[in-house]
Amino acid sequence: MIRDRMKYISPSMVAALSGLWLALNQTLAPAQIFLGLALGLIIAAASATLRPLRSTVRRVDLAALLALTVFTEVVKSNISVGRIVLGLPRKRPLRSGFVDIPLDLRDPHGLAALAVIVTATPGTVWAGHSADSGWLKLHVLDLDDEQRWVRYIKQRFEGPLIRIFE
Repeated sequence: MIRDRMKYISPSMVAALSGLWLALNQTLAPAQIFLGLALGLIIAAASATLRPLRSTVRRVDLAALLALTVFTEVVKSNISVGRIVLGLPRKRPLRSGFVDIPLDLRDPHGLAALAVIVTATPGTVWAGHSADSGWLKLHVLDLDDEQRWVRYIKQRFEGPLIRIFE
């Protein structure tokens, strides 16, 4: 049983937990390194059963490019939402609303990443998802053109996520 659990332990999780332990203790003493590794192994082994689905990132280069894209989109959205909050002059009235977006992405890890991306971007909120039909309901603070938002989500985020996870 222990051997079965050991093959599902994520080395990156052990490294992250050990690094976190050392950072919290602010030391590189050998005893603390050993304790951090031991705790990392124990916690990773205990949590291995909590992750029945294993993700596979097929394109790390695209994941790095997507992270850069998400960063720039978050910065641009912060500026746009800041302008709205400050009431800076606009050429048209503000209209918020919901957009239904058909998704081709089916991988649960890709969908989770898309949910994080959409929710982390100011002015948009993941409002719902139908697993049966694959539709995403997105709330947009400044909804000017629904089809533009459908193209934006599918091209900027869903397309790369499909190539990364599926």
